[in-house]
Amino acid sequence: MTDAEFWSLVTRTEPQQTEQQCHDALKDKLTQLDDDSLAAFDKMFGQQMRRSYTWSIWGAAYIITGCDSDYAFAEFRGFLLSLGEQWYNKVISEPDCLGDIALWPTKDGSAYPFIEDYDLVAGQLYEDRTGDELPFVPSGQHSPQGKKFSTKKKDLRKNYPKLSERFPF
Repeated sequence: MTDAEFWSLVTRTEPQQTEQQCHDALKDKLTQLDDDSLAAFDKMFGQQMRRSYTWSIWGAAYIITGCDSDYAFAEFRGFLLSLGEQWYNKVISEPDCLGDIALWPTKDGSAYPFIEDYDLVAGQLYEDRTGDELPFVPSGQHSPQGKKFSTKKKDLRKNYPKLSERFPF
């Protein structure tokens, strides 16, 4: 599996695509892969999830949605992958750039940057086909990389100026 193939599989087709639409689209695409490609995809997905397991990205999620659990943060990182390679890499290097996104998927009138179980789609398909599980590799270490973000409003405004303006608190 090449990087280009991986990103073509995870990238959403429309900015406001719902989490269910993203999940279903990924499942449809992965169904067409053979077992070895499915396993390679799952490995690459896990590697990318670990790249985004940082406090600075969690701080961005906190501003946008109040994200306060590992589970929600995993769903947020799945959403980040769905933005595609260019956006994902920008977010890795500067999480505040999320404030530049013009259109967000929404739920009940608010930004909803989550995709539930996006990280499990390949493993579920593989297990359904083969009866075997793919090797489990956590999507992060015991703690995110970097320094934990401060929840003080003045610190959030200073460290995430674009997001603080876009998602006032």
